[in-house]
Amino acid sequence: MAIKTTDLCDEHSDSLRIMAPIFLDYGRVRAFGGPVSTVKVFEDNSLVRAALEEPGQGRVLVVDGGGSTRCALLGDNLAELGRGNGWAGVVVYGCIRDSVDIAGIDIGVKALNTHPLKSVKKGVGERDVPVTFAGVTVQPGDYLYADEDGVILSGTALATD
Repeated sequence: MAIKTTDLCDEHSDSLRIMAPIFLDYGRVRAFGGPVSTVKVFEDNSLVRAALEEPGQGRVLVVDGGGSTRCALLGDNLAELGRGNGWAGVVVYGCIRDSVDIAGIDIGVKALNTHPLKSVKKGVGERDVPVTFAGVTVQPGDYLYADEDGVILSGTALATD
């Protein structure tokens, strides 16, 4: 899928939501997109794992981790799980770990930063609910497009040729 957020913004800016430029790139795939599934968690990645264990079917998992920088919500094992199950990418409003290993995995990963500490696993959080961060509200079923220039959202799929 050829995705260029700048071109999509040029053609559809009146109907897009553009995330604040707070994310860094970590996965091997730098341009990715697809329909959104969400999880809302805080320092607990149990629901992140549960989502990535499902068939991704080209979706993007948007993780609202509350912006916490006290632990990681995604590591190389979960990134590989997502890749293997057909997820296009993961956007984490929080931290990841195993960044060098994730850089070699064919999946898009954006996050605020890295942190070596793993999260707790209590199974606390919400799945497929609206989440708000980076200046936008993300609805399950939205379409997310990401590349080195940013992250944008649309209520419908956009032409990406």
